[in-house]
Amino acid sequence: MSFIQKHPRGILINVFVQPRASKNTIVGCHGDALKIKLTSPPVDGAANKMCVQFLAKCLQVPKSSIEIISGHTSRTKRVLLCSKDEKNLKNEQERLTRSVKLLLPS
Repeated sequence: MSFIQKHPRGILINVFVQPRASKNTIVGCHGDALKIKLTSPPVDGAANKMCVQFLAKCLQVPKSSIEIISGHTSRTKRVLLCSKDEKNLKNEQERLTRSVKLLLPS
């Protein structure tokens, strides 16, 4: 998956957000990014906030472990999924990568 990269603190995911959709859903890939449709508008950080909440719910991780590190005002974002187990970072990176891959529609 070209949209997933390892990072010293977890994994990075390239995300393409489509705001003002009819429902929150993961559509698939958009170029080298994971495409997510969100119901919130791209105003005052509402889409960013919903993006973090939606990914946390889908991946079953706390919202505090998800951070948008770039693209705050763009549809294309880089999202960091921080590992909660720094002692076993490699295993945690693999677990998070598998979780993201499972979100993709068949």
